[in-house]
Amino acid sequence: MLGLKHLPRSDSLRWALYFTFPLVSMARPRILLQGKVPIKEVEEFLIDLCFFFRKVSGEVPEQPVVSKKSGILYEKRLIERQISEYGKCPITGEPLTMDDIVPVKAGKIVKPRTVQTASIPGMLGMFQNEWDGLMLSNFALEQQLHTARQELSHALYQHDAACRVIARLKKERDEARSLLAQAERQIPMYASEAVTENASVLSNGKRAAEDDDLGQPGKRVRPGISASIITELTDCNATLSQQRKKRQIPPTLAPIGALERYTQLSSHPLHKTSKPGILSIDIQYSKDIIATGGVDATAVVFDRSSGQIVSTLSGHSKKVTSVRFVAEGEFFLTGSADKTVRVWQGSEDGNYDCRHILKDHTAEVQAVTVHATNNYFVTASLDNTWCFYDLSSGLCMAQVADTSKTDGYSSAAFHPDGLILGTGTSEAVVKIWDVKSQANVAKFEGHAGPVTAISFSENGYFLATAAHDSVKLWDLRKLKNFRTLNLYDSDTPTNSGVYYYGYAFPYLYVLPFMASARSNSSYTLYVEFDHSGSYLGIAGSDIRVYQVGSVKADWNCIKTLPDLSGTGRATCVKFGPDANYIAVGSMDRNLRIFGLPGDEAPLES
Repeated sequence: MLGLKHLPRSDSLRWALYFTFPLVSMARPRILLQGKVPIKEVEEFLIDLCFFFRKVSGEVPEQPVVSKKSGILYEKRLIERQISEYGKCPITGEPLTMDDIVPVKAGKIVKPRTVQTASIPGMLGMFQNEWDGLMLSNFALEQQLHTARQELSHALYQHDAACRVIARLKKERDEARSLLAQAERQIPMYASEAVTENASVLSNGKRAAEDDDLGQPGKRVRPGISASIITELTDCNATLSQQRKKRQIPPTLAPIGALERYTQLSSHPLHKTSKPGILSIDIQYSKDIIATGGVDATAVVFDRSSGQIVSTLSGHSKKVTSVRFVAEGEFFLTGSADKTVRVWQGSEDGNYDCRHILKDHTAEVQAVTVHATNNYFVTASLDNTWCFYDLSSGLCMAQVADTSKTDGYSSAAFHPDGLILGTGTSEAVVKIWDVKSQANVAKFEGHAGPVTAISFSENGYFLATAAHDSVKLWDLRKLKNFRTLNLYDSDTPTNSGVYYYGYAFPYLYVLPFMASARSNSSYTLYVEFDHSGSYLGIAGSDIRVYQVGSVKADWNCIKTLPDLSGTGRATCVKFGPDANYIAVGSMDRNLRIFGLPGDEAPLES
């Protein structure tokens, strides 16, 4: 058509398809010949077109040859030109040589061509029909995509609605569980009231006057410590015992040399001036938060790092005798002389809400101790009973009464492994209980006066008990006392503090005074092991820190800290994380922090 004897090929049929689809495509080659497109590309397009038409027309070539590699039939003169210039197959693009070409003999009878392939307009019409079919198929696919999008949108809406319904049902379930737990706690109370009412009927048909505070309630029904709870306690004991054998003293523990240099870092007035006195201290090690229970019937949660009060918990009507954090979670426990125990739960804003008020005791609650599982706790009271509680529900599982005639319990603590409970009585006796059977398995005697505090060492071998006369150390393996620490002589005064009476910049004038260790008849002692079991802290007329030894080795006093409250009565002591500081409560309203100089938290609030 253009007078070219040999036409080179292009790399594909894109040009052919592009120029032959529209009906006006005959005008496009003229545009190419006018110089707007390189002539080489025009030649490649035309040779491709020739090969394409020869393939679809069905016309027999004049000199047919076939490729050994692809099996495609070519016109000999055209394929020779193609191989000489490009060296590859015009259809497949694979490398091709003349050795790969085999001549083929063809008959003279030619199959007649169809109407569509007999002419260029017919082929254009065929291409137009294919194009129309492709457009229809594309339109159908778009409709299917639109339908799929609508179905997906509807499914997402249903999923969102289902999630909201599930959240509402979970909330209702939790509320129902809470109401059920409260109902279970109230059932024994109703049974107790019914028994009391029946027993109060007199012979003349009138009921006796009942005193809710002093009257003895009827015997309450307790579900008891179930087999599943005993299994949980036993598994916890086995795990902790195994871990304790491999446990090493942490390298971050404060050394003896550091404790010898401890001095007061800060003092914080947390409780009311009208009713001074801190009776109990506990520390939540994970957050470095200190809690105190005071004579003013409040418990204060204090952030040591910032020097700020996090929350003041009010609700008890009498002095708070014991405070305890639950190691895992946000629960906090307080016991009071008003005969109640309160379970508090912390929130993200730092406030604490009272979840349960437990009224199972009939006398002052003297001690609260948390089990190692952090799911249960025990309270001890002057009513001569101790109660085993479920923490989440606040249900009293068992209330154990001492058959011997005593004046009640003055202290209590769990053994680190959780299967043994130690209690101190007002009659100078220490009793050891098997938690699983609630049986008294051992007694330690020798103190004079109420046992004000007891503490188990971390290794589980030693028990330290404090009373008005002394501190005694007991070997739990042999159940005997192996050491007694007589701290104060009746005639020996102790330096109990300093009195700040004025400032004259840059000097501070102080006046020390002396107080007799036996001058106050209500004088008490407190004893506490640190978390690693390496140190023992004792609070009394002053604060003393002992290095923990063994049955035969000495327990040496490595530091004596004065009671700076001016009262001569340090009531409680607690070691901070890794014994890096010591928190002390006294019969004034201040919480005092002792540590290394230079590690000061914010000073006096």
